[in-house]
Amino acid sequence: MQSVFVCCTLFLFLSSALSAPSVPQETVSDYDDYIFEGQLFQQHFQKEQANGRNGVALITRDRFKRSKEKATNTTAAKEEDVDLPTCLLCVCLSGSVYCEETDIESVPPLPKETSYLYARFNKIKKITAKDFADFPTLRRIDLTGNLIEEIEDKAFEKLPLLEQLSLAENKLNKIPALPSKLTVFNANHNQIKSKGIKANAFKKLTNLAYLYLANNQLESVPSNLPETLRILHLQHNAITSITDDTFCKSNNTHYVRTLMDDIRMEGNPVILGKYPNSFTCLKTLPSGSYFK
Repeated sequence: MQSVFVCCTLFLFLSSALSAPSVPQETVSDYDDYIFEGQLFQQHFQKEQANGRNGVALITRDRFKRSKEKATNTTAAKEEDVDLPTCLLCVCLSGSVYCEETDIESVPPLPKETSYLYARFNKIKKITAKDFADFPTLRRIDLTGNLIEEIEDKAFEKLPLLEQLSLAENKLNKIPALPSKLTVFNANHNQIKSKGIKANAFKKLTNLAYLYLANNQLESVPSNLPETLRILHLQHNAITSITDDTFCKSNNTHYVRTLMDDIRMEGNPVILGKYPNSFTCLKTLPSGSYFK
């Protein structure tokens, strides 16, 4: 009797195991770029927190003051007001300012020697030429997930050290003038059309290695891409065709793009198989549709 009970129990266990839903397989996300951005943010925050050279300053609503009232307290209080930004609910860590999800509607005032600004997921609508004019030490600006519709053309002109700029998930329809030392530019998930990118917008960016323009409204691949480019993401746009000069040089059959490792063009109406001569200089073929 006991053996019958054991057999029945085993049978029920096997049946339930076989009928259990399979473990979902890992898929490639369209937000790979944002995962990368988030990892950079977390690593930088943890590093600065570990160093703690100048301590941590949490700026609360009580400290949010934009008036120019004269200080009546001690000299130390005056210096503190100068050194700390007046941005709402921001964390300041030795050269870095973190203003994540604080609902600010404009770029906040920053400490004089700010190198890294993270102002993601706010309500900023416009970037003016004055916002960063007095902060030449900036190396990284992350404005992902705001409501930015307009950026004045000289907004980043006085940032000679700026290397990384993220304007992803905004409402931009054109790309502003970019600083020459930029290595990473992310404008994924905007409303940028080809007419919103000047012919030589990227030509003079001789350090640019990562260019993200996915999920926009581009009708063509941007021209004059720099030789330093390693990764180019153009997936989910409206690109309908390419030419022999898009990535290569039709007048030079020996030309090779030695650094280009990754070109993503899936989700575009272009049939890449129609343009076999357009990829002769590349080490790897772009991802995308090659047949109807």
